[in-house]
Amino acid sequence: MSIIIQIGVRAVPPTYDPRHTAVLLVDPYNDFLSEGGKIWPRLKPQAEPIRLLDHLRTVVGSAREAGIRIVFVPHRRWEPGDYETWEFPNPTQLGIMERHSFARGTWGGEFHPDLQPQPGDVVVAEHWAQSGFANTDLDFQLKQHGITHVALIGLLANTCIESTGRFAMELGYHVTLVRDATAALLPEMMHAAHELNGPTYAHAITTTDELTVAFKGAQA
Repeated sequence: MSIIIQIGVRAVPPTYDPRHTAVLLVDPYNDFLSEGGKIWPRLKPQAEPIRLLDHLRTVVGSAREAGIRIVFVPHRRWEPGDYETWEFPNPTQLGIMERHSFARGTWGGEFHPDLQPQPGDVVVAEHWAQSGFANTDLDFQLKQHGITHVALIGLLANTCIESTGRFAMELGYHVTLVRDATAALLPEMMHAAHELNGPTYAHAITTTDELTVAFKGAQA
């Protein structure tokens, strides 16, 4: 199984106490996940073979059944004027300026209909760049809810998922990545996210099936 961490020469499966675990659902927008979304055509070749949307539903559903909190970590919804006066917009932000990705007040800027906040979920402030922690209340919300372990799912594997996961590790959280509950625009980006970069900061890199088994075990 890939859901392990290394301590010396021992492989230790992580455990997920529902009182102290959260699933971070990053950028579950229609523009990413739905037919007709602005970015979906570029994501689809990687997302469909791994059944991304099914796995997002499964992780969220199993977390809720186990009493694990869902935290929505949304990207800034584009509005007219965004980034135009910035001195150093990054390449992703320049693309958002051109495409109007996740535009506020549009269908593309709404969460996918199967991934809507429910009572007890947390929706944190929108992040402007790639880390869900930078300039948001994510760390504050996690600490206020007693969270020590975070499992990251959503988009994109090599940008917002990786940046948020790295930041979480720097802040002292236990970080789990889920290979088939995220996607990227190219296979090489997915490979880098999970095989090259992920092992440098994540405490566990797993699959949806393995994670849901661990969540069910946490209920016992």
